[in-house]
Amino acid sequence: MSLHRALLGAGLLVVVAGCSTTPPRTSLPTPPTSTVVAPPPPSPSPSPSPVLEMSVEEKVGQLFMPVLYGATADTEHQENLARYGVGTPAEVIGKYHLGGMILFPGTGNIENARQVAELTAGLRKASPKVPLLIGVDQENGIVSRLKGIITDLPGASVIGQTGDTRNARDAARVTAEELNALGISLDFAPVADVNVNPNNPVIGPRAYGNDPEEVADMVGAAVQGFHDGGVATTVKHFPGHGDTNVDSHTALPVIDHTRAQWEKLDAPPFKEAIANDVDAIMSAHIVMPALDPSGDPATLSKKILTGVLRDQLGFNGVVFTDALNMEGVRKKYGDGEVAVRAILAGVDILLMPPDFNAARDAVLAAIRSGRISATRLNASVERILALKAHYGLDNPRAFPHPSRVGKLLKTAEHRAIARRITAGTR
Repeated sequence: MSLHRALLGAGLLVVVAGCSTTPPRTSLPTPPTSTVVAPPPPSPSPSPSPVLEMSVEEKVGQLFMPVLYGATADTEHQENLARYGVGTPAEVIGKYHLGGMILFPGTGNIENARQVAELTAGLRKASPKVPLLIGVDQENGIVSRLKGIITDLPGASVIGQTGDTRNARDAARVTAEELNALGISLDFAPVADVNVNPNNPVIGPRAYGNDPEEVADMVGAAVQGFHDGGVATTVKHFPGHGDTNVDSHTALPVIDHTRAQWEKLDAPPFKEAIANDVDAIMSAHIVMPALDPSGDPATLSKKILTGVLRDQLGFNGVVFTDALNMEGVRKKYGDGEVAVRAILAGVDILLMPPDFNAARDAVLAAIRSGRISATRLNASVERILALKAHYGLDNPRAFPHPSRVGKLLKTAEHRAIARRITAGTR
């Protein structure tokens, strides 16, 4: 049974990024008073939820999106052996029931278009039971993991300077269409941070600008564009990384905005993304005492990820951590404890844990002890499966055959859009 049919057969209410679908109401005609109406036959029992049919190990595997090494799914790589105990990406996926992986430079994952398309096709075959979510950081501009492979589009700051939301939407659509051609199902873009601090060392030109409402409009348009192109989109970095003078890759930033300042400066782009049914949101490794005075980064804060993001803003999609190998999230706790605290805070997918085995073992131990409840675990797995079903990732035809990739990248239309955006800078 396909994941899509299994989810529907299970009677699950599929909730994707704040957009719920419920069956339409129908009105039954009132029978005449003289008519004896027989009771309806009993409804057939729904088939079991695919989540309930999964083992604990399979569920936990869905929570992880690590880096794997190799140019093909069957490439033997020493780093895989050292980190995971098996040599090829396909073997790692099978051994740990991984829910996803992120393509990353320096790992052999990204060499040329045909190689990437063949790699992703091989990775999907390695996960026949539950489809694999394959992500990449392709913001365009200074964060472009596929530079030289796909159409060279301007970054967010250039698009923001045009003042035209059509450019944000078109750039996102072009990016999504070319990611789809490569077999990639999720992009960690767009950046929803408002760059109000000119000394910000980590966001800068990755943001659309410094005006919250203008950034919100651009982010909403970009989310629409990714949906137009058929790729899941992840806005980042919640609750807002725009007013820092510290890089969370190397230290733990503290943002001293009041709650009112956060509502005015940081929140609008995230609210707009949610209003446009964004698929996923990435947490920030930043401390924001007005939202949580504990001193923990947002990635580990239940008050922020559950209390603010889910309960107050109404986001029902998938929550990713930012990369867990960044120092901003590793200051107070070990790599195993970080993974557990992130799940308890409301995270669904743990991105790039630096010590995969420590993180996985800690999560499994927390589940077995009851620290992470079965209900909490199942909630994350259901959200992840719903995202995969929404994009039909279990369909073998969800992505073009690798042999077609050369015709689908850097098309005349896509290059013309890139030129138009660049020429429109005000």
